[in-house]
Amino acid sequence: MAALTIRLPDARRERLRQMAKHRGLSVNKLVEELSTAALAQFDAELRFRALAREGDPAEGLRILAKLDRAFARDR
Repeated sequence: MAALTIRLPDARRERLRQMAKHRGLSVNKLVEELSTAALAQFDAELRFRALAREGDPAEGLRILAKLDRAFARDR
């Protein structure tokens, strides 16, 4: 495991400290969890973009129109 030094404004560091305390975590563990969530979101975006490049825009619009009709009936 590697160590990482980051610079943050004092106010942000304090807010992270308070957040960690509220969750019963160390600041280190909180930052680890937040970075894991950010990386998962980034990975999902990359997968979505890769799939979108392979997709058929007309088919996508057809599916969205079908969803619109289904949700309109539920209202």
